[in-house]
Amino acid sequence: MGITVGDQAPDFTLKSKSGDDLKEISLTDYKGRKNVVILFFPLAYTDVCTDEMCSVSGGLTDYDALDAQVLGISVDSPFAQAAWAREKGIAIPLLSDFNKEVSAAYGAQFEELIGLRGVAKRSAFVIDKTGTVRFASVSDDPTVLPDFDAIKARLKALD
Repeated sequence: MGITVGDQAPDFTLKSKSGDDLKEISLTDYKGRKNVVILFFPLAYTDVCTDEMCSVSGGLTDYDALDAQVLGISVDSPFAQAAWAREKGIAIPLLSDFNKEVSAAYGAQFEELIGLRGVAKRSAFVIDKTGTVRFASVSDDPTVLPDFDAIKARLKALD
């Protein structure tokens, strides 16, 4: 069962690699401080995922102006994510759901995609500063990007 608008967002703590450091990032790190946009994406190094994360990274000032932190989450290892981010200039934190628990908790997981089990569905969630889900979009088509205009409009309405 998926997460819907009005639900409390399931908390999580996931690994992220930045430079030489492997650190943990939790949703609660932002509670009371910033809105959060969670972008689940299927797999690093794929064309659509690269386009999505590079596009979002290129427009981070829009999200900063809306008092939002964008987090990308996939089932790739934090080491693969870090190499991909470095190579492609991806500036948002990428979090590893390697154990496939968070994407499952959000209802954003394929049973099977191209023969791989438990890959994250391309999804977007806006979580407000209280931890409440204010926007939710989960696609069964891994090639369909979230509606970023709708995400920004929802963030703007939170002010």
